[in-house]
Amino acid sequence: MSDPGGRPTIRSVAARAGVSKSLVSLVLQESPKVSPERRAAVLSAMDELGYRPDPTARSLAQGRTRAVGLVLDDLRNPWFVDVLDGLRPVLRAAGLRPVLAEVRSEPEAPQTFADLRVDGLVVIGTLPDLTLVEEVAVHLPVVLAGTRTPPGTDLDVVAGDDPAGVGLVVEHLLALGHRRIAHVGGSGPVGRLRREAFEAAVRAGGGTPLVAVAEMTEDAGHRAGLALLGDARRAAERPTAVLAANDACAVGVLAAAADLGLDVPADVSVAGYDDTSLARLRAVSLTSVDNAAREVGRIAGERLLARLEDPELPVGLRLVAPRLVVRSTTAPPPGRMTG
Repeated sequence: MSDPGGRPTIRSVAARAGVSKSLVSLVLQESPKVSPERRAAVLSAMDELGYRPDPTARSLAQGRTRAVGLVLDDLRNPWFVDVLDGLRPVLRAAGLRPVLAEVRSEPEAPQTFADLRVDGLVVIGTLPDLTLVEEVAVHLPVVLAGTRTPPGTDLDVVAGDDPAGVGLVVEHLLALGHRRIAHVGGSGPVGRLRREAFEAAVRAGGGTPLVAVAEMTEDAGHRAGLALLGDARRAAERPTAVLAANDACAVGVLAAAADLGLDVPADVSVAGYDDTSLARLRAVSLTSVDNAAREVGRIAGERLLARLEDPELPVGLRLVAPRLVVRSTTAPPPGRMTG
């Protein structure tokens, strides 16, 4: 396996040698924990593939800049800002200086930070391609915050427990009496995880799930909301509740309901996810799932500090428990009274 330009990667070296990417990393770090036989197999694979480690990156372990690179998928996402609120105080308390970059405008940000010899890297949100991050992680402590990784990816991850959070909001809607529940779901790994959890939770509660896949933005939520709620000919089959993949998307659904002359929550209930500043606005007052963004940031920072102390710590997934925040956008479905 190589990157799009044909350059051999850590993953391709590991596959050729028949070992894990973590073991290749240990060989590059000249760790004494690797047996001579496995070291020879890895070095042979590197030679066969023409893999050459970046000498600048290899030197990172020899010095400290007291800077940490923070790579965000999208600065416009308010949940990521909340993660930063939890992360930066941890780094500053340890005498580390956080430096921020956004991959939408700087796609090479992980490598740029490595070239600048930062002490570590925290990636916040889902990047289009983790190959560059995996390469940098061979020489640099890296923690991912607020995302999930494909199977076989050897990176530390701290995230909210999305299946548990989706279960909380679906349970709330079912308890109100909703059975025709729709979901505006995202297409990335987090969106897919929430969508799968939604479908399972609604079916387990005896409801009928309806899913519209969209980007996790306000505009996409508006378009999906119009499609889900706007067919007057099928008003009897219209969803009585909509769970959006995040708060921005839910705001778009609220706008669609208003455009269609539907009252929220009398005609349709709407819930979001992440409990960002959007949900907490008085004019919005959106029922949402608090996905513990600041706690995710705090733990990600602590995990990075631990990896700076011991680069050979086993990687792992740490999930943070969510909680449901009920506000004014959810109520029993039309025709049903609370008892």
